[in-house]
Amino acid sequence: MVSVGVLGASGYGGAELLRLLAEHPEMQVGRAWANQSAGQSLGSLHPHLATLADLPVETFDPQAVDVDFVFMALPHSQSAQYAAALSTPVVDLGADFRLRDPAQWTKYYGSPHAGTWVYGLPELPGQRELIKAARTIANPGCYATAITVAAAPLKDLVDVGDLVVVAASGTSGAGRSPSVPLLASEVTSGVRAYKVGGVHQHTPEIEQSLGEGARLSFTPLLAPMARGILATVTAPLLPGVAPEAIGSALAEAYADEPFVRVLPDGQWPTTQMTLGSNSVVLQWAYDEHAGRVIVCSAIDNLGKGAAGQAIQNANLMLGLPQTAGLTVNGVAP
Repeated sequence: MVSVGVLGASGYGGAELLRLLAEHPEMQVGRAWANQSAGQSLGSLHPHLATLADLPVETFDPQAVDVDFVFMALPHSQSAQYAAALSTPVVDLGADFRLRDPAQWTKYYGSPHAGTWVYGLPELPGQRELIKAARTIANPGCYATAITVAAAPLKDLVDVGDLVVVAASGTSGAGRSPSVPLLASEVTSGVRAYKVGGVHQHTPEIEQSLGEGARLSFTPLLAPMARGILATVTAPLLPGVAPEAIGSALAEAYADEPFVRVLPDGQWPTTQMTLGSNSVVLQWAYDEHAGRVIVCSAIDNLGKGAAGQAIQNANLMLGLPQTAGLTVNGVAP
């Protein structure tokens, strides 16, 4: 049994990690760290975690880590201060080590670049083997996962320099810290855009994953739900490419992927399909009037967009089946 610790146990991402780890057949939660909540029990922070309710929440000391594996679920720019002192394998759910270009990091995050770790999206070509060989993994962002999985198989079929994305996320994507824009009265009755105009921090991450020439216009929306992402990705077909090639590319790319499902014709992704799971569901269409391909994707932002993907990566790093402790089935209604 692999003993694991979760740093950032008080937040939504940390809580979802703990929920999934509590049922994992090969991992056991040994430590829960959250500096501002130290001294409490997990049950007081997360009453739904019944089997971990008595585990104490502790202050993190990187010199006294006594577990085999560490997950970091901290706000952006906080992981780097601890990473160098850790000798265990690590999956970082934050953004600190995702980007290769220091200038892009500084532009979008406003702090010095800490370095680059292996990017933890196993469904990208060649990435799974890199993850298996790594000791430090940068877990992808939630929007980045939904959009990259939808777009990556189309790189040779569409103009990736003209990608347009509109995606809606539940409020848990903004974290657990109190905020007026996230109050129930502010979000319950409507949908609103935010970080409009190419300023969302996942933009360079997505472009990096899609490769040279990728250019993204991304508009995120805040939806009145706790969790889930629904994204639409559109781009013009390249000259000479038949629309049917899109469906073939998606089907071929994900035929052997346990967590990615291309839906049958006529069925479209919903966030309920992926709620509580590590799944991505996809569907596509061709808009003949506009000459653009549309790929729609849905994920759980706390599942495949965060904690589920982190455990999938940890499974690969530890030589376990990548599906261990994870489900492909969503929760509905």
